[in-house]
Amino acid sequence: MRDMERGERIQEILDRMGLEGVIIFSPENIRYLTGFSGGEGYLLMRHGEGLLMVDARYITQAEDETSGCSLLLLEKGIRGVSSKLSSLGLKRVGFEAESISVTLFGKLQEGVEGVEWIPLTKELERLRGVKTAEEILWIQGAVNRAESALEKIVRMVKPGVREDELAIQLEYIMRQEGGEGVAFEIIVASGPRSALPHAQPTSRRLKEGDLVLFDFGSRYQGYNSDESCTFVLGRSTQEQKTVYHTVLEAHNRALDRVKRGVTLAEIDAAARKHISDAGHGEHFGHNTGHGVGLAVHEWPAVGKDSHDVVEEGMVFTIEPGIYIPRWGGVRIEDMVLVTSGGYEILTKIPKNLMEL
Repeated sequence: MRDMERGERIQEILDRMGLEGVIIFSPENIRYLTGFSGGEGYLLMRHGEGLLMVDARYITQAEDETSGCSLLLLEKGIRGVSSKLSSLGLKRVGFEAESISVTLFGKLQEGVEGVEWIPLTKELERLRGVKTAEEILWIQGAVNRAESALEKIVRMVKPGVREDELAIQLEYIMRQEGGEGVAFEIIVASGPRSALPHAQPTSRRLKEGDLVLFDFGSRYQGYNSDESCTFVLGRSTQEQKTVYHTVLEAHNRALDRVKRGVTLAEIDAAARKHISDAGHGEHFGHNTGHGVGLAVHEWPAVGKDSHDVVEEGMVFTIEPGIYIPRWGGVRIEDMVLVTSGGYEILTKIPKNLMEL
């Protein structure tokens, strides 16, 4: 699969599902298949050929960015897509089910008669799972820009500084470093708020003794990074050290399981068991990791319910955590690339306990 052309991957799905074509809606898959980075468009793939349909806002951009596909200027949005399908006489068409609303799908159906619509989910979510050498370089570029910015921000982490001030400055510096933007809304959570896995930065001012959790990522050439670091502001307590090193050991045990042929559930179990054995099973409620690429959360999921197997070229996070309500939380996250002999850690910030 890794060496197949992207159009051939779609053709394999068409052949296996007995489809005459498939319509792609998600910007990430459209960019992956055509190079078009615009925010809206519709891609019809059939018999190894692509037809990208965009309105007047994007037609010039599409002409400049795309390769290996034809272009069609839409004048009536989704109804223009219906008209094109009608003119082609397609009878069995797949569609990217998770990327279209019920309302939009209804409009798509209105203008086409006699078409059997086949929803595709798992078939398409795996499309981008194995990364090419070029994609890995772009992901590493996003990592480098994010980490360079964090190294500068760490100097600002002092008592009295607000969480939202740190988040704003981190985003600003990532852009200065050449990032296209943030991969997601930056998390800066301090003190008891660090127990909120997806905390939004607030005006809370950091205090001596706080746990300070950063979850951040940059975007480069469309590709994302994702990394979490937890620091202690001042001298750490024994409890903070114990929780931190429990998470770090869980993180390292999960890393030790990363290799081709292992199930992703096994990786999750390695981290989860250690945290549970330490008495914090109820304080770890999310998956151990997720894929990262053109989307910051994409296939594969590194979780207890995953039946997928690790493949060379996958890029995913390892990010166990312990979150104790009204006390605080620790999350330690790296991004890993699966190699022929094991794995390579793409994120380079040391994960030992740092007292700032």
